[in-house]
Amino acid sequence: FCANQAFYFDNFKKGKSGDSTQVDYSRKVKEVDVKHLWNFSTPWIILHELFLSVCLDVSAQEQPELFLKKLQQCCTLFDFLDTLSDLKMKEYKRSTLNELVDYVTLSRGYLTEQTYPEVVKMVSCNIFRTLPPSDSNEFDPEEDEPTLEASWPHLQLVYEFFIRFLESQEFQPSVAKKYIDQKFVLQLLELFDSEDPRERDCLKTVLHRIYGKFLGLRAFIRKQINNIFLCFVYETEHFSGVAELLEILGSIINGFALPLKAEHKQFLVKVLLPLHTVRSLSLFHAQLAYCIVQFLEKEPTLTEPVSVACLLKFWPKTCSQKEVMFLGELEEILDVIEPTQFVKIQEPLFKLIARCVSSPHFQVAERALYYWNNEYIMSLIEENSSVILPIMFASLYRISKEHWNPAISALIYNVLKAFMEMNSALFDELAANYKSDRQRERKKDKEREDLWRKLEELELRRGIQNSDGSRALLSSIIKRDTIAAFKVVTYLLLVSY
Repeated sequence: FCANQAFYFDNFKKGKSGDSTQVDYSRKVKEVDVKHLWNFSTPWIILHELFLSVCLDVSAQEQPELFLKKLQQCCTLFDFLDTLSDLKMKEYKRSTLNELVDYVTLSRGYLTEQTYPEVVKMVSCNIFRTLPPSDSNEFDPEEDEPTLEASWPHLQLVYEFFIRFLESQEFQPSVAKKYIDQKFVLQLLELFDSEDPRERDCLKTVLHRIYGKFLGLRAFIRKQINNIFLCFVYETEHFSGVAELLEILGSIINGFALPLKAEHKQFLVKVLLPLHTVRSLSLFHAQLAYCIVQFLEKEPTLTEPVSVACLLKFWPKTCSQKEVMFLGELEEILDVIEPTQFVKIQEPLFKLIARCVSSPHFQVAERALYYWNNEYIMSLIEENSSVILPIMFASLYRISKEHWNPAISALIYNVLKAFMEMNSALFDELAANYKSDRQRERKKDKEREDLWRKLEELELRRGIQNSDGSRALLSSIIKRDTIAAFKVVTYLLLVSY
């Protein structure tokens, strides 16, 4: 502080300690008009002590003006990276912010037209900032600890104050829209990239309140979220707040009017579904699946293009973890699907499930087999068993005898038993056909082995073209098995080389 501020501060402390030669500001301030009390040159400590005393004693008419003064004082920022600097000042600001939160929660009649710009100014000064870059270019949100915001002791109270302000019964969106505008919302959305999950959770609540109260900003908010997601999918693949934004969208989608607008359907197909392709899907998959299901509950006719054209198109081929997530999402979709829509997708759907059941990764196979524990899905399967059973039977029967994991084999036996109870005649027919097919395959394998054995016995060498026996053998192989013929030619080329 400057010299005169230090002088007043010393006098203030001595007065408080009982020195009769000094002025006791804590008593004298009651006689001072609030209008003349405020002075930006006054130290934070003095202002806090004086205001704390005054707030309890001033009249109801003077409290709104005192409230504005406190808002202005809270625009002062401190450096939290230096943990030893301005400790008392930081603590006094924290106490003042707590007082503001209580005042907004308990008071009535404080929201005058002059209050709105001061509140928005104070909130903007504290929360809007350039986010620091990640400590590591190879930051993995699934493995690495996030960087927490150093100034959170103040930021948390600012967010809490702003949420209480937006939720106040006296809040008037018609007045606030002059100050909470598109620029404010855009800066708010940029903060969702903060690594601190505590801040993102507060931002989620703030944005949800703004979306609910400002009808004129709704389309803008949806458009900007679209832009964030498209940039995330096709450019950066890095944005910390995808899960929080999807959570907000889940409640927004739930409120869409029917029939759905074309822009909403386009948002589903062009923006939400491509989110399945990113590597960090596990961080927000639960929220994404919820949004997809909300759309399908609103518009059942979207089931076919969503589940077949898109989900099956994006189905992971090499990542078992993602495959398990996709199976979980697909079950959520089947939980809300209408029987008429199920009939349209059952063939490609159960061809996929048959592949998953045959997966050597036991978690993938297990997750697919759990579909038969779902009562609604079982009812759909039973109604369409004549189509589904022929698709599934071969994979189930083969894996029941060959899978390395005994738990999977036990689950498959239960599924086969359920199918047999649904349609025993078809089950017996498929079992007989499967056995005859296996016998033909074994016979064909034996013939192929015999052909190779004869080939080895002839000991073909460079003069194979002049050997009538070899030529006859090749003709026989080509007629019976073109694949074996190709292998023979390859073998001969290698031998001659």
